[in-house]
Amino acid sequence: MSTTQKINQLVTPNNWRLRPGYLSEGDSDFESMHVLIGQFLADRHSLDPLPDTSLLIENAKFQWGYGKPLEKVINSQSDLEFLMKHPCLFRNAIAIIEPWKHVGQNPLGEDVRASLNVAYIAQKIADCDSILFPVWSSGLLDPDVVVPLITSGLAVVVEGGDPSVRDASTFEGGKCSLDDLHCLVEKLLISRSPISALALFICLGHQLAAQGHINLIKRAVQQVLSLEYLPRDRNGKMLKALKRVCQQIETVGSSLKITKRNGHLIAEGWDHPEFAVGPNEHKEVGERRLHHYQSPDAEALDIPQDLITAHEITADEYEGVIDTAIKYEREVNIAMFHSDEVNEEAILFANWAYRLLHDAIIPYRSILAGSRLAWLLKLPDAIEILCSTTIDNEIVTECSATCIIYKDFESKRIRRSFTCQFHPELLSDLRTVGTCEPPTYARLKIDDGARLFARLLYEGMQE
Repeated sequence: MSTTQKINQLVTPNNWRLRPGYLSEGDSDFESMHVLIGQFLADRHSLDPLPDTSLLIENAKFQWGYGKPLEKVINSQSDLEFLMKHPCLFRNAIAIIEPWKHVGQNPLGEDVRASLNVAYIAQKIADCDSILFPVWSSGLLDPDVVVPLITSGLAVVVEGGDPSVRDASTFEGGKCSLDDLHCLVEKLLISRSPISALALFICLGHQLAAQGHINLIKRAVQQVLSLEYLPRDRNGKMLKALKRVCQQIETVGSSLKITKRNGHLIAEGWDHPEFAVGPNEHKEVGERRLHHYQSPDAEALDIPQDLITAHEITADEYEGVIDTAIKYEREVNIAMFHSDEVNEEAILFANWAYRLLHDAIIPYRSILAGSRLAWLLKLPDAIEILCSTTIDNEIVTECSATCIIYKDFESKRIRRSFTCQFHPELLSDLRTVGTCEPPTYARLKIDDGARLFARLLYEGMQE
């Protein structure tokens, strides 16, 4: 069979590789991939330690589902069941959630399917396989099954997409609605545990995560305030403490204004559909330099000082990888591709609310663990805004990336997930592998986005 015939024939699970890895002579596993990512990050000039084999030999157009190494696509329940029977595959791979068929069009008019670049970079630098969940075409499979499965792998990447989180109608034509995506992302946000994988939310994923934080906080507040008592809560001390905090969160959340730096009011209160995500002042397409996030002026922007102070404490207490990369690299330039943005005030609010809830839970966590509110133990401890982007020295996207911080109540160990408005997997030309010459290992070595993507994987694998 010719190469042309092969790329026009969909691969079924019966033809999947059942041993992880494609380039290396042995099987790929956690240890080998961790070492290879470390070597990739060690410098910007060393040679590729993997065999110099093209990833396009058996899949000339580098398309999902049409040949190795992109054969693992979960299009149906039967595909998912087959995957579940082979744990070595999903435990040694990145799971990619694809909300839409592409993230937009680049200046050449090409649809950009950025998930292809995630798979290429991971395979090229560490021989790490990827498994695609194209929910826009498959529909949302049971998240109570999918989330535990994908979070037992190396990482979960929620990709970008062309629709808008601000408009549910933009998801029409796909098989996964905006509500479905919110359900999936909220489950991912509360799935981070000592035995779970890092989650990386990119562009649309970044915006879905922001709305997910607000949805989870609102759900927590509403459940706590609706309860009259909890079993084993002597004298109701725990519930009273939680209610005090939740009333405080509700008061601020219901009145907080979202205002652009030009004074334009976007939203007022957390029930507004654009409280978490609003329109950006300028559409950002192309390479942007990342700048350290700077705290806003509380009086000028009418943001409660408590929210700003809480974030400054978070930033001082935790390390967010992306902000450290900006500090130690000469500069970091990353591909942007968006017209909506996560609102700075919403993330400042979410960080403040999470910290209040976490501190209120600590004295009563053993009682909470056996109650109907036990899921609150899975909420993040904090969120840090890591960087911003500018155009002509004017801040355009205040919240370009965040670190979601989870602090274990017993061990005090920290785990992190990340969100970014930018696309670390795309090079500056905004083209996908298969539509252009595939980047070499040497080119990826010096690309800021690829290095940042690798750094997040590397750090996440250690947690």
